[in-house]
Amino acid sequence: MKLIGSLTSPYVRKTRIVLAEKHIGYNFELEAPWDADSHVPDYNPLGKVPILIMDDGTSLFDSRVIVEYLDNINPVSRLIPESNRRRIMVKRWEALADGICDAAAAMFLERKRPEASQSPEWIARQQKKVTRGLEAAAHELSDKKWCDANIYTLADIALGCSLGYLAFRFPEIEWRNTFPNLADLSDRLEKRTPFIETVPRG
Repeated sequence: MKLIGSLTSPYVRKTRIVLAEKHIGYNFELEAPWDADSHVPDYNPLGKVPILIMDDGTSLFDSRVIVEYLDNINPVSRLIPESNRRRIMVKRWEALADGICDAAAAMFLERKRPEASQSPEWIARQQKKVTRGLEAAAHELSDKKWCDANIYTLADIALGCSLGYLAFRFPEIEWRNTFPNLADLSDRLEKRTPFIETVPRG
């Protein structure tokens, strides 16, 4: 299989970590979807990464679709519980983590526009989404070791990638001091080999 993505996307990082945790081999092809000569739209009409090219040439896109597929094709180290209630709660965690990334990425892109064209109101709105998302995550995590109590799952990977993206793009956001339980979780995750090998850079 082949994974198409960038070194900065938290969604690509999430997918790469799942591949590593599941011990699935793949080729990694670097592509920036915003480059004029990008081939990303050839595989995903939405022009987004990650994209997984399966052995038969079929392309899968959207990280949530890809990681669920990966968890199902290999029974090793299941990351999404089979129990319906627990499964839905893990996917809910993933949606929350991805939503934080969505808002943070929207802020980042808005700040890249010429200053005169930027919308402070839009940036503030996305900032509120990030803050509310972090508050919800900290409340839900409480004093648990992992998002799903004592079991490491996709929920932790997704949240860890979200926190890593904030640390990478927005070091001025003081989430570590405000939410020490999130900081503790992030510290545990960033010591795992798949997280170490996928630290965002660019």
